[in-house]
Amino acid sequence: MEEAHLVNSPRLVLTFSKRKKQKPDFQDSDMIRSSPFRTSQVHGPKHSEVYGFVGSISTVVATVIFLIWAYVPDKLLESIRIRYYPSRYWALATPTYLMMTLLLGLAFYIGLNFTTTPHPTSLNTLFDEYSRELGEFDPQMEEGDERPMDPISDIDITSFSDVMFSSSDFM
Repeated sequence: MEEAHLVNSPRLVLTFSKRKKQKPDFQDSDMIRSSPFRTSQVHGPKHSEVYGFVGSISTVVATVIFLIWAYVPDKLLESIRIRYYPSRYWALATPTYLMMTLLLGLAFYIGLNFTTTPHPTSLNTLFDEYSRELGEFDPQMEEGDERPMDPISDIDITSFSDVMFSSSDFM
């Protein structure tokens, strides 16, 4: 029995057979369809695409309605039989309140970060419960053995200071 050699790639699966003199057989899901312009009937549109489309259209419509309400005179609105609408005060007050809410929220977030950050002289800025020191390798390894890759660890502050602030030139 012959074995087929498979090579996986993101789009194609190449099947090589010894009998077929190494001719690749391209199998792609796009080739299975009968027409290149036909859409898949199994899968519909993604929900995120539909929500994004509806959200963008509704945002444009709401913006147009807000601008019409804010800038069209009362007489014109009454002539097209629109008699009930909020006061024009809210045309300025709503965006102002929203901007101040965003600015105060940003100031609160920055202040919260300042209060939860440890003081620069604290050792908590250097070490915490997730810190890892560089481990030693097995001392029984012989000189000629290939050394394994270093495990993930934090850089010691003294090593960092020696490299950054040493008087000798490394270049």
